[in-house]
Amino acid sequence: MKKTLHLAFIFVIILATGFAMAADIPYLTGRVTDNAQIISPETKKALTSRLKVHEERTTNQIAVLTIQTLGGESIEEYAVAVFKEWKLGQKGKDNGILLIVSPGDRRMRIEVGYGLEGIMPDSVAGSIIRDVLTPSFKAGDYSGGIDAGVQAIITVLEGGKVPEQESGAAKSASGFHIEEPDMSLTERILIGAFIFGIIGLFTVIGILTPGMGWFLYFFLIPFWAMFPILIVGTTGALYLLGTYVIAFPIAKLIIGRSDWYNKASNDLRTKGKASIGGFMLSSGSSRSSWSSGSSSSSGGSSFSGGGGSSGGGGSSGGW
Repeated sequence: MKKTLHLAFIFVIILATGFAMAADIPYLTGRVTDNAQIISPETKKALTSRLKVHEERTTNQIAVLTIQTLGGESIEEYAVAVFKEWKLGQKGKDNGILLIVSPGDRRMRIEVGYGLEGIMPDSVAGSIIRDVLTPSFKAGDYSGGIDAGVQAIITVLEGGKVPEQESGAAKSASGFHIEEPDMSLTERILIGAFIFGIIGLFTVIGILTPGMGWFLYFFLIPFWAMFPILIVGTTGALYLLGTYVIAFPIAKLIIGRSDWYNKASNDLRTKGKASIGGFMLSSGSSRSSWSSGSSSSSGGSSFSGGGGSSGGGGSSGGW
């Protein structure tokens, strides 16, 4: 009983710590809330004036928020919470937009109100993040990037187009383009553990298994080529694929010289089954299968929101 209470207490402490680490929603103090202090005073003043003029001309409300870190919270959930708290956009029009930048997490998002999703769809918001904000942030120019990003948002809302910027890392000479993974570090770790755990397991089985091992080698090539893109991007996936293509045959040839591998291969040919590492490997016609070696039974501001709302539309990115 004491042990159970102790574990429950530890769980509560961990849970409370997680809530404590989550980023708070700041008070709406103006059109530009620079809590991370990455925007120069001159740029902040110019942005505030430009956003005010745009609101007077169109009634659209655009706000900028910088926060040093999200405390482990996803920027999508945090953006929706801030948007809801600040009530950006006019009531009934829902014409608000929120630009959030978290330099500590290297994450950003353009959150779009319901009423502007037709003018600013996710693809356009993503283009602003990819082509306007990201290059400046990678260069360490936060003020310039935010200034250019806000101007791009205003341009789109007033009928213009997003300025395009070619990137050698993102686009090849042929114009073929694949976006890099848009996930936080936590998401990459969790999804990566799932993906690499599965294809890694089958890779190990292929290396250790006589007979069907070479079949698995060729079978897994498409999986090593595509799934890692979700985690490490196209360049990282290419390196992983190259490593797999080269390392698998080398490892299999080295292991193929060991006595236990040769014994298992011989047992498969003569007895139809072999034990490898505690697992029973059996063959039937041209294929092999794995089974367990041991069996058992199974069983306060001049600027304030106008009452608008957002349904999660927009786009996020990192740099």
